[in-house]
This record gives sequence, C-alpha cells and structure tokens, in this order.
Amino acid sequence: MKEIIILFDLDGTLIDSTDAILESFAAAYGSFGSMSPEREAIEALIGYPLDVMFSRLGVPESLVKDHVDAYKRHYRVISREKTRLLPGAKEAIEAARSFARLGVVTTKTARYSKELLEHMDLIHYFEVLIGREDVVNPKPHPEPICLALKKMNASAKNVWMVGDTLLDIEAARAAGVEPVAVACGYGETKLLANECKMVFDDAKSAIDGIALKVSLPKKLALRAAGLQ
Repeated sequence: MKEIIILFDLDGTLIDSTDAILESFAAAYGSFGSMSPEREAIEALIGYPLDVMFSRLGVPESLVKDHVDAYKRHYRVISREKTRLLPGAKEAIEAARSFARLGVVTTKTARYSKELLEHMDLIHYFEVLIGREDVVNPKPHPEPICLALKKMNASAKNVWMVGDTLLDIEAARAAGVEPVAVACGYGETKLLANECKMVFDDAKSAIDGIALKVSLPKKLALRAAGLQ
C-alpha cells in the first residue's frame, strides 16, 4: 500500500484551548495595566502566531514581545487544566494512525504543544511536531509543513493537512499537499468551503473522508471507520 501522511493542526482541529487562550491574553494585557480586547476579536485571530495576534490587536511593536512573554508565562500554568480534546479528536487520531503516518503542524509553541499532548497521552501517535519556534516563517507559509516532511523523510506526495483555518489551507497548497478543512474550530465554514473542496464537521469525519479518498483496502477502511 502507498505511504500516506496526515498532518494535523492543533487549536480548533484537535483541541479546544479557547479558555486558556482568552485568560492568557487577559493576563498579558493586565500585566501592562490595560484591558484585554473583546473575545470575538481574539478568537478571529486564533491560528496566527502570538506576535501577529498582539500586533493586529493594537499592541505597539515595541511591546509585542513583552506581551507574548507575559502570555506564555500564564498559559503554561493553566493550559493543561483549561484545554480539552474536541469531540471525536482521539478517535480521529487513532483511525488516522491505522493507515497513515502522523505529524502536528501548529503555530503554537512546540514546547507547550508537546506538554499538552503528553498530558492527554497522545504524543506517541505523532512522529513529528512542528511549532512556532521551529521555523522562521509560520503558516500560511509552507515552511512548517515542508520541515515536518523533511523530518519524516517524506515527499509531498500522498500528504494531507487537516486544519480549521484558511492559514492551514494556504500553507497546504503552498507546500504542495492536500488541504482538508474542519468546521469545528475558528474558521468560518463558508470561507473554508470557498477555498477547500474537502470540508468536514470535525477531525473524525475528515479522517473518514481521507480514508475513502485514498481507497484503503476494505479491512483497513473498516478499521479506520471504527467498524472492525
């Protein structure tokens, strides 16, 4: 059988860390004596690196790094308690692992991403995890996906990138891999559908769709769908 690789985004694709993100933004702004922006403004930018988020939220460039550092100090303390797996995420990972090699490509800090996945007892499913500090150019640039494939000693053939925002779709296309969108995260479903042919409700549905697309042997397809 041909080798298949599936790369996952984290926030909004496999995990929901919205509460931890919002609280950490509030802590970062509070440390400088200012109020955090409205929830909707922050959520609209989730998926971008923290420095880009703070900059677009109006923090002066000279203070962006300090805000990011304050955010990270708080986030690391609360992230495990205030992050949960999205419905069907574990089943998606298990199903994907039955027929593909797996990796994570995220704009989150790799260190904290690994800690979360270790806490959830999921890190062993993934061969590689690429985070913000691993690259110069984060998504939507193709560099994170290309680095993941380089570390996996793989080409872009038969590779799928599953994510919840346009950043994931753009990065996938730029890297020459197949984009798959999920509507359970932070991207607007209509916008995702305009840019991606494969849009699913959640990660498990996305993996089922990929399994059909790659024409798995019947036995593997049943196993991936949880029917065997």
